Amino acid sequence: MHQPGDPLSLTQAVAAAIESLLFVAGRPVEIAELRKLLEIDEERLRVGIELLENQCAEQRRGIRLQRVGEQVQLVSAPEYARYVAAFLGMPMQVKLTNAALETLAIIAYRQPITRGQLESIRGVNCDRALQTLVQYSLVQEVGRATTVGRPALFGTTSEFLQQFGLGSLQALPAAEPAPEILQQRLLDATAIRDAVGSDDPIGASQT
Repeated sequence: MHQPGDPLSLTQAVAAAIESLLFVAGRPVEIAELRKLLEIDEERLRVGIELLENQCAEQRRGIRLQRVGEQVQLVSAPEYARYVAAFLGMPMQVKLTNAALETLAIIAYRQPITRGQLESIRGVNCDRALQTLVQYSLVQEVGRATTVGRPALFGTTSEFLQQFGLGSLQALPAAEPAPEILQQRLLDATAIRDAVGSDDPIGASQT
């Protein structure tokens, strides 16, 4: 991608090109693939991605840039989830029990993690909570541990990031105790959405 002009204009052009490619792709795209298509170096691509990500968030646009590992994609903004769900004929609320929410928080901060490690941290059986999280595409199997029996490793999904309004896992609050922080983040988000009259796509139910 060779365009004359000042650095800011060039960066904006890169960001716009990335947005166009991700829009037509409709799927996660490898960063290496974008660099090859745009014929630019890694640093210029990184700056373009960051600019697009910031613009989507700061301008409160209907889309967000989401990064998962070495892939990026465009997703709908979480605050408009109720409208997207209604348009697609999907349930507008996914109710998580406190047990499922706590399990999700542990996975988010400790991933990849095995079922045994989860149960060691929580001190109780996690089968039902884990099944719920997988059913709602918030958690998925991401590999196998190298220990005896090669147990499944679990991690969060891109759907998890979208539901919580996160661009990447790096956006998670860096604080302890992590699970309680994430639970409070969800409760705060629910309160805000209720206040503006929108349905929270994920609402924690009390047990």
